[in-house]
Amino acid sequence: MYISLICLFCVPKFYMFGHSSFMTTLVLTDPTYTAPASYNLFDRFFLKLIHDKRDLVFIYLILQIFLMMAVGLYLFLPGRFSWWIAVPYLATNWIFFMGPYILMLHCTGHRTLFKNQYRWMNKIVPWVQGPFFGQTPETYFTHHLGMHHPENNLEGDLSSTMHYQRDSFLGFMQYFLTFFFIGLGQLATYFFRKKRIKLMKHSILGELSWIFIVTILCLLNFKATLAVFVIPLCFTRFMMMAGNWGQHAFIDAAHPENCYRNSITCINVSYNQKCFNDGYHIAHHLKPAMHYTDYPVEFLTNQAKYIQEKAIVFKGLDFFMVWVLLMTKSYKTLAKQYVQLDGNALTKEEVIALLKNRTRKIA
Repeated sequence: MYISLICLFCVPKFYMFGHSSFMTTLVLTDPTYTAPASYNLFDRFFLKLIHDKRDLVFIYLILQIFLMMAVGLYLFLPGRFSWWIAVPYLATNWIFFMGPYILMLHCTGHRTLFKNQYRWMNKIVPWVQGPFFGQTPETYFTHHLGMHHPENNLEGDLSSTMHYQRDSFLGFMQYFLTFFFIGLGQLATYFFRKKRIKLMKHSILGELSWIFIVTILCLLNFKATLAVFVIPLCFTRFMMMAGNWGQHAFIDAAHPENCYRNSITCINVSYNQKCFNDGYHIAHHLKPAMHYTDYPVEFLTNQAKYIQEKAIVFKGLDFFMVWVLLMTKSYKTLAKQYVQLDGNALTKEEVIALLKNRTRKIA
């Protein structure tokens, strides 16, 4: 019965966005901002709390997630745990909420959601809701903004894909297991070495807080803790590393520092509708503080630069699909979805050769 209730609220409110349609060789279907004709009573209340009216969608997503969290907490009640509830709960979370939640966490990390007088509410997404989606508090923020963006997938980036053969499943598993088992230690050491002690403390505090709370909960209700917190942690960390692998799989060995050549862009895919234009990863590395609704316009405006830099762009694929296709070495499918921004300059065989060259291990 709870599934029926949740399904009423499972899709984030994108009613405030339109679709881009510009006079260009490309027509994008990814969301851009269109102001609504009017705001309802709830909208007007929430708009008083947040910095940017374009982020109203995050408020409704937060409220929807609280409904799902109530189901998770129900599993902890004495005698109430059942795998018949836990499995649909996990499936609903993963299918409908995990992607939007993590990209909301991402966006609100780069651009603070709540105004300064309500800044305590900025802890809701990472600290209150994060553990239900396998996110230990503060770890994502410190890893992504404190380390990944400054290092830009180069030598100093702990999540760099450079030194792996990026169409190898064994290479990926080495990459994932390194992150999973010693990633926190590497991150703390990185911040210590860079003399960024505050970020080091935050990353350790967030991880240890999760471990402490989950240990206590295991003693109270092991099965519920496993379903609500431990399994999501394992699943989410795997999927995040698969996503990062897809984002940074095609690297020009001659210019690995170039964001146009060490990242990719995915356009006209439903993932961008659900996950706040996360497909525009090149633009995000170039302009991390840009609002996600502006990325399609940025892409169309700067097509000439993308062509000049030989940027890799796919249509109809997201990063996880790219990861799967690389793991199965399905270069023909990747080539079919490759967007030739400057027309049909390359044959299918030349596209495949380009993609294979960009996935080679960089010494």
